[in-house]
Amino acid sequence: MYCSTDDLIERFGASELAQLTDKDAGQIVQPDVVSAAIEDASNTIDGYIGGRYPLPLANPPAVLIKISADIARYNLYDNVIPDVVEKQFKAAMDFVKAVGKGDVRLGLSADDQASATSEHIEMRSSGSVFSRDNSKGFI
Repeated sequence: MYCSTDDLIERFGASELAQLTDKDAGQIVQPDVVSAAIEDASNTIDGYIGGRYPLPLANPPAVLIKISADIARYNLYDNVIPDVVEKQFKAAMDFVKAVGKGDVRLGLSADDQASATSEHIEMRSSGSVFSRDNSKGFI
């Protein structure tokens, strides 16, 4: 799973999660309900990125925490979904679709490791284009 219950509480607050998961009193966050929503979100993400990256991702990038949290939050709503939640869900889905198409990369290599970057620049010259040796008597 790409996010945890704690990630959802940190992003959206315990009171919102309690209202969405505790159908009786709305006082206590129900971990089973949250886990099911997170699992559904992770499966949705895997469905889109599975053609690009080997699953399961051993080291998922941090961006997937937010994407997974937004999808899981949307999954927790039953009927009336606030506009902000729906916009975040649509943005998250657009992102995973773009990753699936190859328009966006997660920064992972083929073996699911964060790609290493080189911190130096190397320039090479193939030599002079115009010289006495290359001019054949014109210079």
